[in-house]
Amino acid sequence: METTTILLLIFGAYLLGSIPTAVWWGERFYGIDVREFGSGNAGATNTFRVLGKKAGIPVLIIDIVKGILSVLLAFLSPYQFDSNPFVNLQLALGVASLVGHIFPIFAGFRGGKGVATILGVVICLTPITSCLVLVVFLTALITTKYVSLSSMMAGISFPIFLNIVLKNHNDTLMVFSIFVAIMLVVTHKKNITRLLKKQESKVYLFAKSK
Repeated sequence: METTTILLLIFGAYLLGSIPTAVWWGERFYGIDVREFGSGNAGATNTFRVLGKKAGIPVLIIDIVKGILSVLLAFLSPYQFDSNPFVNLQLALGVASLVGHIFPIFAGFRGGKGVATILGVVICLTPITSCLVLVVFLTALITTKYVSLSSMMAGISFPIFLNIVLKNHNDTLMVFSIFVAIMLVVTHKKNITRLLKKQESKVYLFAKSK
């Protein structure tokens, strides 16, 4: 019974992550599939790029909430709050949500890179770290104007802050943070190529909405 419950929760987290916010928002309010424009990804960044801030902001918020809600599903488990099994389940739910965002069952398994969803997961798991990571992201974005580079820098800073600054002693959480950092670099392979060729699009936070 316990195993069944855990598997259902993990599947539920995957389904939450699979909600293609960018795709549905673009189709509902603008009549377009954002995956056919810009970088071709179904994420908040491409929504900002293709549709502007009025569409990008709600998509970003909803994608973050997806990650938060996925982790909160752990409270429906039989595990005691803050116990090792509970924390491990939270991490599994976070991974499931990320996989859902990247390979959404509701959008032909063509999703985004999972940056916003992962931020939601981190907010739930370790709020202080999420604040530090967000500072890195915003600083890099304001400085470079590259969302992809900023996302990778933020991802790489996650295990660094967790281990060096906060002196985390949870090995599973540390492994998860390294996994996140690697995943963010891997999912940005094309962006890295464009950055090296100086062909990557820039995003201006304070530009006028489209």
